[in-house]
Amino acid sequence: MAAAATCGTGTRSTGSVVVAASRSNVTSFQRRGPRASGTDSGCSRLVSIAGTRPSVRNGQLLVSTGLPVLDQILGGGLAVGTVLLIEEDKYNIYSPLLFKYFLAEGIVTGHTLLVASAKEDPADILQELPAPLLDDNCKQECDEDICNHKTESNIKMKIAWRYQLLPKMEARPVSSSRFGHYYDVSKRIPQELIEASKWHGFFLPEKISSTLNVEPCSLNHGYIKLLQFIQNIIYEEGFDGSNPQKKQKNILRIGIQNLGSPLWGDDICWTENCDSSHSLTKFLYMLRGLLRTSLSACIITVPTHLIQNKAIIARVTNLSDTVVGLESFIGSEKETNPLYKDYHGLIHIRQIPQLNNLIYDVSDVKDLAFKLKRKLFTIERLHLPPDLSDTVSRSSKQDLAESAKLLGPGCGMTARGKKHLDF
Repeated sequence: MAAAATCGTGTRSTGSVVVAASRSNVTSFQRRGPRASGTDSGCSRLVSIAGTRPSVRNGQLLVSTGLPVLDQILGGGLAVGTVLLIEEDKYNIYSPLLFKYFLAEGIVTGHTLLVASAKEDPADILQELPAPLLDDNCKQECDEDICNHKTESNIKMKIAWRYQLLPKMEARPVSSSRFGHYYDVSKRIPQELIEASKWHGFFLPEKISSTLNVEPCSLNHGYIKLLQFIQNIIYEEGFDGSNPQKKQKNILRIGIQNLGSPLWGDDICWTENCDSSHSLTKFLYMLRGLLRTSLSACIITVPTHLIQNKAIIARVTNLSDTVVGLESFIGSEKETNPLYKDYHGLIHIRQIPQLNNLIYDVSDVKDLAFKLKRKLFTIERLHLPPDLSDTVSRSSKQDLAESAKLLGPGCGMTARGKKHLDF
């Protein structure tokens, strides 16, 4: 064919090409440069970034939080250029898991990491990241929780409904091109993945000298150092677009742990009328300006239960794009409440960003609870146990009736003592 001749090795003369084109009755016009349908690596077509996908709502580029269920709740994932604020639980047990899921997802997908902490060395945080589940192990983990049957047909009949939403697994390691992965919290991420990844660490005690004279400023010195560090990484490695990345484009995942705590030199947790009440809010304002113009996404954990001034909490929420709160049952009345015996805490979606709009969106899902299993951290809809089942004993019915009175006024409040109204 003439088309094949025009795209050959170029050993034939121009005259023979024209003669061949005239004989086959086709034009001898050639497209300058590589063909659109060719497999040339020099093709100028846009290349998608690994570990991202466009939003079905507004086309915004999304990255996974490391929890596929949380991605679904947030509208598909975390938008690039936004801040995810995690309100830490009271004893800081479960919020570090979400922080580590976000970083582990970045390592699996090949994203660049920036880990900042005033408590732990970033190198030690990376060593404690959960291991990605092999596809066959993930399926086995789901099957162990419900039955011990061998055939797949029996598994489908007995498997819990929440596990049927998991994708079909194959007997091979997880693929970095997939959006969202599952992780085993009982194992640590392989050392080979950490060594193959690119990451930057910011450990506050190493960045600030004890003999340094700090000039009066609206930001404390720790926040200034962190902003400068993030800005240098974004500009030097081309995440802002001003210095185009030589190789394939990539995403910068920023993780900041325990921001606003006394470890960062902030006094908002000490007293209600603190001297640097605007230090944290100004830091978030400047950080969001850096993220808006770069290929980066940030997760921040803040101990909001320690902040004395509630007005500061409101400002921090307004300066964040996505806000997720964790409420642990440890040390509360709900820990011994039979209504919540199947869960370890509640998760509250405080705020979902409505990009390019003046107001933020509100999540349609209100009642969410989480539980930490042997290997998995799961988020489910909160379903109270049935009260009128024939399998429930009379004593357990009375316990549930007494617990229902603690939840608030309602029709159940008409029942007094040991009387129970059956429908």
